[in-house]
Amino acid sequence: MQQQPKVFSLAELAEQVGGDVQGNGDISLSGVGTLSSANSSQISFLTNSKYRSQLQQTEAGAVILHPNDAVDCPIPALVHNNPHATFARIAQLFDTTPGVAVGQHATAIVAKSATLGNNVALGPHCVIEDDVELGDNVVIGANTVVSKGSKIGAGTVIHPNVTIYHSVRIGKRVRVHSQTVIGADGFGYANDAGTWLPIPQTGSVVIGDDSQIGASSTIDRGALDDTIIGTNVIIDNQVQVGHNCIIGDHSCICGATGIAGSTHIGKYVIIAGGCGINGHLTICDNVQITGYTMVTSDIKEPGVYSSGQPAMTNREWRKNAVRARQLDKLFERVKQLEKQK
Repeated sequence: MQQQPKVFSLAELAEQVGGDVQGNGDISLSGVGTLSSANSSQISFLTNSKYRSQLQQTEAGAVILHPNDAVDCPIPALVHNNPHATFARIAQLFDTTPGVAVGQHATAIVAKSATLGNNVALGPHCVIEDDVELGDNVVIGANTVVSKGSKIGAGTVIHPNVTIYHSVRIGKRVRVHSQTVIGADGFGYANDAGTWLPIPQTGSVVIGDDSQIGASSTIDRGALDDTIIGTNVIIDNQVQVGHNCIIGDHSCICGATGIAGSTHIGKYVIIAGGCGINGHLTICDNVQITGYTMVTSDIKEPGVYSSGQPAMTNREWRKNAVRARQLDKLFERVKQLEKQK
């Protein structure tokens, strides 16, 4: 059953998340909304100057904004130097999403040797195998399998239909979304005269605290050492992380990106959607990689890297494709001209 809406005054929200109240702090608020769609019982936010013009017409009861935008604000405001993060914290306070599981369902299968902490919730038909350890307040959704010897830290939520292979270690307050597979064999094979021989993958997967794994993503176990996902790493839907990868703390991997095995990614790295990362590479801290980029060599300096081609009209693309095919001939002509000097 969905929870009843929560109600806070603007002053109470400021007390919970920080920031200064401008205007009526007693106004009651029960949700969040955009500047264009919020009603008088909702708090909105301004984080992008593109939408500043909507501030004058908004029907929101209050708005979260930066001090630079507070002067001309016509409604009560929560003023904070980081309005986007403040919005995220307030949205969490108002969240009424139904729980993944409540209590321990009669159809859940729990091995006798498994260890369950306090207040563990198990959904219908989930399977907890031998020697699994679940910390306090762990939630396991319906039909999820936690295989032998895996350990899941306190406060972690595993959504329905997730498969966690053996000996995986997941930290505290992690959230794993549906259809994700953690700890399947890495893509390790040797070729003997055309025959592929599988190499047993005897490492595991270690996921740090406060990380988030999107739906239908796959994180392969290590061949010998572990695949390691750091603290507060966010991984989007349909991301492939190959065996023995290391992803540093606070990094972000967006949807449909594939990371080949033994790649080491630093801290505070942001990889946009649809990127391909070759194996056995190192990407240093504080790198941003834009969408559909193919990374084929180490990145040793912080900064923004791109190789994906932005969309253009078909007419432009066809002309540029023809010109690209002419580059080799043009290069040879320039070489000949240089020789004639």
